[in-house]
Amino acid sequence: MTQTIAPPTASAIANLKITIKRLNSKAGQMKMDLHDLAEGLPTDYETLIDTATATYEIYRELAELKKQLKEWEKLAKEE
Repeated sequence: MTQTIAPPTASAIANLKITIKRLNSKAGQMKMDLHDLAEGLPTDYETLIDTATATYEIYRELAELKKQLKEWEKLAKEE
């Protein structure tokens, strides 16, 4: 049995773009926070792992959402 996937709506694509834009802004701030922390080492070294992990996770999520957006846009064009 073949399952067909309905293409995402224009509204869903627009909402995903907004989510990506907001997350991208947050990721940029986290990158700067990590940079500032690294420059200040060894001060606050205790927070390095947590800050780096949080920064990694937001960039991983951002990459996944960007991949999803490409797929959605491709599906929408095929419609």
